[in-house]
Amino acid sequence: QVELVESGGGLVHTGGSLRLSCAASGRDFSTLNMGWFRLGPGQERDFVAAISWSGGSTEYSESVKGRSTISRDNAKNTVYLQVNSLRPEDTAVYSCAADSRGYWSSSIARSARAYRYWGQGTQVTVAS
Repeated sequence: QVELVESGGGLVHTGGSLRLSCAASGRDFSTLNMGWFRLGPGQERDFVAAISWSGGSTEYSESVKGRSTISRDNAKNTVYLQVNSLRPEDTAVYSCAADSRGYWSSSIARSARAYRYWGQGTQVTVAS
């Protein structure tokens, strides 16, 4: 079992930045691929970014590529998502997820079905 707790959301204005954190517990964090997804109002859950268990591979959605960075600190059991140049369309509940399958695939990492464990999410609101 893995427990995930997100933090760092809030209200920002267009052009601002946020750093989201996701703290994991319950399992060896260094064996988990981690992902960030978001659920906007009236939308389906969308992939945002993912990082392999070692941190050596990352994957981003086109919507955030170039203005977002996913990283992890295995010593702190935490994964981060830095998003810059925020836009109103970035408004969503951002959730982190953990994949315990033990290998990395960039295509699989984009699918919510790849992740067994999910956090409750943190709200990000971008005001114009």
